[in-house]
Amino acid sequence: MITEYNGNIFESIKHVNDFGQEYWLARELQIVLGYSEWRNFSRVIEKAKESCKNSNNQISEHFVDVNKTSILPQGGERIIDDIELSRYACYLIVQNGDPKKQVIALGQTYFAIKTRQQELIENYDNLSEDQKRLAVRNEIKEHNKALANAAHNAGVVTPIEYATFQNKGYQGLYGGLSAKEIKQRKDLKKSENILDHMGHEELAANLFRATQTESKLRRENIQGIDKANATHFEVGQAVRDTIKELGGTMPEDLPKPEKSIKEIEKNKNKSLK
Repeated sequence: MITEYNGNIFESIKHVNDFGQEYWLARELQIVLGYSEWRNFSRVIEKAKESCKNSNNQISEHFVDVNKTSILPQGGERIIDDIELSRYACYLIVQNGDPKKQVIALGQTYFAIKTRQQELIENYDNLSEDQKRLAVRNEIKEHNKALANAAHNAGVVTPIEYATFQNKGYQGLYGGLSAKEIKQRKDLKKSENILDHMGHEELAANLFRATQTESKLRRENIQGIDKANATHFEVGQAVRDTIKELGGTMPEDLPKPEKSIKEIEKNKNKSLK
């Protein structure tokens, strides 16, 4: 029985085929996610397949039926059905899993971040720090537009209301620190954007905060400024709690990069010319 959870449990059961493609086996994921019976876990897999189909993805590309043999105690062997799962399939499974399970919440964060990185660019892990920062920062720019739209639909309309809404997200993620206090810790000017002075790890945490808040606002049709602010704070706090569970560094303790995003972009443009 698994009693201590961290991100390594998902890496430890990852397989790589002869073509260098990673996959997970459903029977192994079942154990890690705390499902004692295959029939119960199969229901979660079926829900994940439906989500895959509704997202206009091919089920057969992410859920591949396979067979494996199991040795019987009295001798002999039997054939057991199993499924090879892509990272995206695992993401859909934990999204449809039992939210009361601690490991499900951990899995949602792990597979969401890793899947998003893979969507950003196939060789994300091989990029330099500057390249990762640019990739994630550009994603945040796009998702902040969607977040602003979702907040507006919830009743956050004026610039002052939206500034307060954004501040609540930072306070949740940064242990109560406001945007102004984070700027002070990073020794930034009032006109400088906090996001332009974050490393890729800190940016990834903020990307996850933004995407999950937008999703929650829309999914639960949250209405009212106070409820929207509370939602942003709660999501930020949940991301912070997960970082803690994974043994990561709190975002406010991560180092400030020497170069800002604008400097990196300027240097990139120079080299292209």
